[in-house]
Amino acid sequence: MRSLFVSDLHLTETRPQANEAFFSFIEGAARGAEALYILGDLFEYWIGDDDLADPFNAVVAGLLKGLSARGVRVFVMHGNRDFLIGHEFCSAAGATLLDDPAVVTAGGAPALLMHGDTLCTDDLDYQTWRRTARSAEWQRAFLGKPLAERRREILALRDRSREVIQAKPADIMDVNEGAVEEALRRHAVRRLVHGHTHRPGRHAPRVDGRTCERWVLPDWYGPGGYLAIADGRARLTRFPK
Repeated sequence: MRSLFVSDLHLTETRPQANEAFFSFIEGAARGAEALYILGDLFEYWIGDDDLADPFNAVVAGLLKGLSARGVRVFVMHGNRDFLIGHEFCSAAGATLLDDPAVVTAGGAPALLMHGDTLCTDDLDYQTWRRTARSAEWQRAFLGKPLAERRREILALRDRSREVIQAKPADIMDVNEGAVEEALRRHAVRRLVHGHTHRPGRHAPRVDGRTCERWVLPDWYGPGGYLAIADGRARLTRFPK
């Protein structure tokens, strides 16, 4: 059976093309999988599980719940946009919240799964913000605000983030090769799957004399796509434009 991997879908009501691609994927390729792994940024932003009453969020959770009811195991990992997803959402979606990093067996072989942002160690400003946003203190304060205030704050942060990204050299926002090698070495695996960088493809890093695989998942700001692993072999599929 196949395991499928997606990341950086950034679903939101204002991106109908990505939404339609997601609906088609869930009702098509994903139904034939043994497991679906969503490696972060399923949503453009997530302001807390108490926003599940929003109709769009409820539809996405319902589609995943339906997939799970068909026997497909669904796993969700936090991204840099939806790190506030919690157990309430996962229960509504029939999904299991996955640690970052996590080692799973896919296609008969171990694979290291990550969102990918922790590999971008050269982006010092982002890593500082990540530590702040993942702290219990920051999350407690943020989640204590009314939904409308949280939404305004997150949208403002998103706009500022776009401005900052445009001003940064592209290489800073890619993975650090040393961080990749250390992750593969620490977890004693030869295959790494991640998203975040929006630079899909296959890389073959050498770690302690061994050739490994690093698969970068496509984002869904464009056509989108997924990685399939079956019988130990991985294949990247891009949706047609």
